Amino acid sequence: MLPDKKICVVGAGNWGRNHIRTLHALDRLGGIAEPNKELHKEVKEQYPQTEIYESLSAAMGGGFDGFIIATPAETHFEIGIKLIENNFPLLIEKPLTLTLKDAEKLMNKAGEKNVNVMVGHLLLFHPAIKKIKTLIQAGKIGKLQYIYSNRLNLGTIRVHENVFWSFAPHDISILNYFTNSLPEKIDTFGGAFIHPHNHDTTITYLEYPENIKTHIFVSWLHPFKEHRIVLIGSKGMISFEDSSKNKDILFYEKGVDWADGVPVANNGPTEKIYYEPKMPLEEEIKYFIENMDKSFTISNGKSGLEVVKILEAASASLNKHNI
Repeated sequence: MLPDKKICVVGAGNWGRNHIRTLHALDRLGGIAEPNKELHKEVKEQYPQTEIYESLSAAMGGGFDGFIIATPAETHFEIGIKLIENNFPLLIEKPLTLTLKDAEKLMNKAGEKNVNVMVGHLLLFHPAIKKIKTLIQAGKIGKLQYIYSNRLNLGTIRVHENVFWSFAPHDISILNYFTNSLPEKIDTFGGAFIHPHNHDTTITYLEYPENIKTHIFVSWLHPFKEHRIVLIGSKGMISFEDSSKNKDILFYEKGVDWADGVPVANNGPTEKIYYEPKMPLEEEIKYFIENMDKSFTISNGKSGLEVVKILEAASASLNKHNI
């Protein structure tokens, strides 16, 4: 049974609404903090029994058990530090902050105050991603050799963060999760076609321990939506396309055999892997509520900080290549 906790959502924008709707369905929505008065009427019509606060200070006096920060990334540090200083457990949307310096300050403060912080790396709670992790651990594809991830769309184009900071935290968190490690080498290339110095297309190459090669291709200048991840192993391959209708995990019994010293492609059958469909955001919020008074082993503040560190390293590489 889900603990009886009341959560306040900070931010009633597009993604904040998803948190609000999910918490309401779980009967755990306590309040909403949103400074934009134009949003108040609309939200109040949908959730008439929910208290809406115009300021964070007022919301902190509402007697809530925890907070979810679903505001633009450039506000995460300022809001997060205030809530931590007041001893509230937090779920902060990705990325944790927009600089490593701020991420470190935030987590140092959380350590000082003994406050539990979780970061909204949503796809770590996707049942397909969790299933693929078990397949890797079971040796289904043999030794993991290569992973690539495409996250492409013609969607919201941001000004305060480039496409890599906006899209790639998902993919970085998945790569770290699948490899159970952090990259040793990072190299990024990209193009800025809409706003000068704010890249809207990037390709990042990351090399993990045990010679696992990966790349992430992200773009918000793309004619169709594609969220695809492909894993190559010594005994087989896996693909998962979250943007597809059926969202199937496919295992390909494909690889390379050697005959008389000559590599020969082995094209075996394709298998559909079953997994139990669940809503990732609901699973994430349930996990937050269940563990907010304990500790987070999945998507905790430390892993969120590591993602920001990788984002900064990739950004430095991107800037170097664009001098």
